[in-house]
Amino acid sequence: MSDHHDHDHAGAPGSPLPETDLRVRALESLLVEKGLVDPAALDALIDTYETKVGPRNGARVVARAWVDPAYKARLLEDASSAIAELGYMGRQGEDMVVLENTPKVHNLVVCTLCSCYPWPVLGLPPVWYKSAPYRSRAVLDPRGVLRECGLELPQDVEVRVWDSTSEVRYLVLPERPEETEGLSEEALAQLVTRDSMIGVATVTPPTRGSRR
Repeated sequence: MSDHHDHDHAGAPGSPLPETDLRVRALESLLVEKGLVDPAALDALIDTYETKVGPRNGARVVARAWVDPAYKARLLEDASSAIAELGYMGRQGEDMVVLENTPKVHNLVVCTLCSCYPWPVLGLPPVWYKSAPYRSRAVLDPRGVLRECGLELPQDVEVRVWDSTSEVRYLVLPERPEETEGLSEEALAQLVTRDSMIGVATVTPPTRGSRR
């Protein structure tokens, strides 16, 4: 699972950031300085792709798998094609693999060399996903990382760490909470978070009065 294929994100010598990131940041600073880009508007755009648009796509994939056993089977067999059925495809999501969490197995996704991430279903990667501490500790101490994220797993649950690459991107299919019987597919999708599809969280059932 930790076999990492070739990446085209070579880092600049002596720098913790990939060369492309450094160039983007330099260009951003220049555009802001010249008044050509509004930092607030840029932050809002990034937030949209990081926390709203992308993760909502993945949440719909998860919800469909929860309510449609045939779709779930296709998703686990050929994730790229099944995800494309819902219209989610494109760069950084050409070759997808879906990992199913079970009562005995919990999957965690990381990219140890850079920040490979399934953009079509999760949007832009969060800052912590790209950080060196997460990239190293997710492999060395996955339970510790999960604990810091607020997720304490029983010792009899196996934690599997999957190293995302430039060739294969992963999406976690979290367990469906038992308290969600009768919820519509749309309502189920609202429960699914980005973090649960990376594997650093589980899906929390709705509070009473919010069921629909």
